[in-house]
Amino acid sequence: MTNKLPITDKFPMILLAQMDDVAVFQTAAFASNLIDESDANMQQGQVGQANYGALNLGLHVNDDAAKVLGNRMSLLTAINKQLACAPSQNEQNTAISSLHWVSQIHGKQIHDVDTTPLSMTPMAADAITSKQSGRGLAIMTADCVPIVLYQPLSGKIAAIHAGWQGLACGIIKETAQRFTDAGAVQAWIGVCISQANYEVGHQVRDQLLAGCLDNQLLTASDSDNFDSLYVMCSDNGLENHSDTQHLHKTVDKLSNCATVHTDKVKLNLPKLAADQLTAVGVSIDSKEPISCSYADSHYYSYRRQTHMQQPATGRMALVIVRCAAT
Repeated sequence: MTNKLPITDKFPMILLAQMDDVAVFQTAAFASNLIDESDANMQQGQVGQANYGALNLGLHVNDDAAKVLGNRMSLLTAINKQLACAPSQNEQNTAISSLHWVSQIHGKQIHDVDTTPLSMTPMAADAITSKQSGRGLAIMTADCVPIVLYQPLSGKIAAIHAGWQGLACGIIKETAQRFTDAGAVQAWIGVCISQANYEVGHQVRDQLLAGCLDNQLLTASDSDNFDSLYVMCSDNGLENHSDTQHLHKTVDKLSNCATVHTDKVKLNLPKLAADQLTAVGVSIDSKEPISCSYADSHYYSYRRQTHMQQPATGRMALVIVRCAAT
């Protein structure tokens, strides 16, 4: 298995892992070898101006649609070029022919691309599955936790979008249950926001815990120790915080609360996602620390967009592909 091969040709994408005929890729807003850290502030864009970066893959963020579709085609080309160059256990592997996307809705709907006719309108879902070779599955994020799954014995792959709402309603468990009992399932977690930068109102913690309990998403031990494992008190209260007015935007569209508590907490979404995977018997192959989308300016961050009062920012993707066999 290969981990984090360097970006090639200055394209903002990294090969995270490769095994058998499956490969996992993480895209970014900018290639890390194009600029140095002294240019980070410039790279994040200007206050009040949209930041679409070099490879925005989101059609829903008011970017030029033709450019976004061109970026998606460029991504497909770059993946196939990387597959041709990367070492493989199976020299018979060939390029993939398609990338599949969904309209992500912060729920637990799952789209099986093998059973649905191809359409110009993406399906509303937060996970995608396939057993067919020659396909890639893409999940877009800009802080939420992206996850991909692979079951070697069945050849099935999946991609999951897990924001705090998806983690509360059970998108990981629902997707894992779509796999057979034919063998172990492996997972990789992509770039997402770290606990240090995911500060939310206390009501988000309450709803997240309630969802984990109601849907039995954690082990009994993890549920009993929820706060010590996933919650950290914030250093600052809301009453004197300049971002109070933007709080509803920074908790993934939690806009149905009439009031906001004056206390804030920091949630560890990637650890919670990892423990939910473990609870359903999925092993995690991501060995290296997960980069923070907010702290690392090479990635897109919805929270950074909000704090910089930008009208929009782009979306990156975690992609899993299963090569076509000749």
